[in-house]
Amino acid sequence: MPKPEGISDVEMADDVFSALAHPARRQILLSVHYRGTCKAGDIAHRFECSWPTTSRHLAKLVETGLLSVSKIGRERVYSANSELLSDVLRKWAGYFD
Repeated sequence: MPKPEGISDVEMADDVFSALAHPARRQILLSVHYRGTCKAGDIAHRFECSWPTTSRHLAKLVETGLLSVSKIGRERVYSANSELLSDVLRKWAGYFD
């Protein structure tokens, strides 16, 4: 059965809001956005989280599409997908017009 029109936008908003529900993930996203790119180790050091905790936060942000990751040598470098966040927020806010 096909999904109702617009449901994919609602599902994407749910995923994004779920990822942003944790304050550490919001801070990581902001930090990466303003720096342009960040290495995983720099993110872990900046927020003084244990590596497993940082790794889980990064995985959730990547899974949602809010961060993208590229591997350069042994390093993983993250960048923010601000277009996705802007698009989700614009569409979600549009329901209240």
